[in-house]
Amino acid sequence: MTPEKDSNGLDTYTFGLEGRFCDLPNTKNEGMEEDNNKLAYCVTDVPPWYLCIVLGIQHCLTAFGGIIAIPLILSKGLCLQFDGLTQSHLISTIFFVSGICTLLQVTFGIRLPILQGGTFTLLAPSMAMLSMPEWTCPAWTQNASLVNTSSTDFIEVWQSRMRTLQGSIMVGSLFQVFVGFSGFIGLFMRFIGPLTIAPTIALIGLSLFDSAGTSAGNHWGISSMTTALIILFSQYLRHIPVPFPTYSKEKKLYTSHVYVFQILPVLLGITLSWLICYILTVSNVLPAEPDQYGYLARTDLKGDVVSQAPWFSFPYPGQWGMPTVSLAGVVGILAGVISSMIESVGDYHACARLSGAPPPPKHAINRGIGIEGLGCLLAGAWGTGNGTTSYSENVGALGITKVGSRMVIVASGVLMIVMGVFGKVGAIFTTIPSPVVGGMFMVMFGVISAAGVSNLQYADMNSSRNIFIFGFSMFSGLVIPNWILKNPTAISTGVAEVDQVLQVLLTTSMFVGGFFGFILDNTIPGSNHERGILAWNKAHEDDCSNTLESEEVYNLPFGISSYLSSSSWLRYIPFCPPGESSSLDGCTADTNALETMQPCGHPEPPQIIIGVAM
Repeated sequence: MTPEKDSNGLDTYTFGLEGRFCDLPNTKNEGMEEDNNKLAYCVTDVPPWYLCIVLGIQHCLTAFGGIIAIPLILSKGLCLQFDGLTQSHLISTIFFVSGICTLLQVTFGIRLPILQGGTFTLLAPSMAMLSMPEWTCPAWTQNASLVNTSSTDFIEVWQSRMRTLQGSIMVGSLFQVFVGFSGFIGLFMRFIGPLTIAPTIALIGLSLFDSAGTSAGNHWGISSMTTALIILFSQYLRHIPVPFPTYSKEKKLYTSHVYVFQILPVLLGITLSWLICYILTVSNVLPAEPDQYGYLARTDLKGDVVSQAPWFSFPYPGQWGMPTVSLAGVVGILAGVISSMIESVGDYHACARLSGAPPPPKHAINRGIGIEGLGCLLAGAWGTGNGTTSYSENVGALGITKVGSRMVIVASGVLMIVMGVFGKVGAIFTTIPSPVVGGMFMVMFGVISAAGVSNLQYADMNSSRNIFIFGFSMFSGLVIPNWILKNPTAISTGVAEVDQVLQVLLTTSMFVGGFFGFILDNTIPGSNHERGILAWNKAHEDDCSNTLESEEVYNLPFGISSYLSSSSWLRYIPFCPPGESSSLDGCTADTNALETMQPCGHPEPPQIIIGVAM
């Protein structure tokens, strides 16, 4: 089968493949709509090894922006702005842990092709904790000329903060482990609707405006160029294919079309801006004096980091010392953990639809949330300064590539582990000029904010009740943290621990906005239709006609499910699959239809047209 053509004769698929195709569930198979909803590989298929590697690299590059952004933002709160070598270690560590968590999630968790990586929901409470008066960075750490990165004083300054952050994340993640494996996530979702989620997610992006503005303001010309390039690639050029030379046995050498701009807009925008900054640096267009505007746009500020970084570095638990626990930090992290769980449930359903899998049953969702909590526990132990969550952007990539195989995500996990072991990889990322990072933040945080607001589509926004709840929650989430930050001594209950807890919570915008949204939405009278609960639940339900049997996709590997099903009492454990075949929400699967559907497997490896842009 040759790649399908659209109306202008270009390849429809990013990767054209010859072989059998699976239909996406819940699609109308008519004309071009039928062609656009074909999957080259379903969730349980195993593509050829070279396709797994190529698409695995693509998924790593898709997640790269979010993964490296977190250590770069945390470096300010950890007093590491001028320690590029340590920043490279943090980047390597988060890549390594993200790879491990991805493998755990695909193998023992939800078992869908979904990537795990750092989460912005834990970034806000982490920065709130690090902004407390006792954790304010010493003045000398803000001056590059006074910082000796190898001195014991400086090392203790940032490692003491990291250890407290580690301990808080580890304790907070235990709550997610409990909620997941106990099956309580369903109880949480019963009281949380769009009017709670919208301000919570939106305020994650809005609360980071200072980080974006500070980085972008180091050279507004460079940061504006980076933003413009990312917008150009992701919005204006995304439907324009780029010709690539390709070889196959049938057609020999010929030209195929790859939608590069749709796949890698952030990477292309950063790389191009990075290159321009390098040219401006070697030609001495950018100022060479540290006190001049635009100096931080130079690419040679951390040039020695790449040479100093080891070729191989193996991250390990406790590499920054024994973690300590802060009550205030734990409570703040809990707010982020709850937001992360809610977001992940939505990602599971979206991933199932795009990978040709049945809707995830309750036991798989419970297991997925539990494994994510375990991933946060590992991230805290390794010292990433963050946790892990499911990556929505990689779920979207499944719809672009038309490859829903979980083996591709396994390849991504292995690649991220390899990237974490190669110390030079993390060091290279730290040399990205600050204005380029700021330009990326402008786009990324704006999209996060808009993604939160988009949840309001389920609620009736013609209702004055809903307008009041959302408006008040958003405004309170901006006003209260801002006032507390300007008046850090205002909270004084007489109990230091209580003061710290309130300080962290009230300076975390997503907690303040989400708290008011939750309380008001559940106490002000309103119908489920008006609140958006009915539409929200319907959006997470799928038709009962599945493309694959649920057991084949979601049961545990290596015969574990069969063993658990043999014990009658084990079948009642929330994260264990039931003993008998059943469908979600009481739906009865049509086994005859399943048997007669075209299989997704491939008797022979198909000829594959591969286009890769690095």
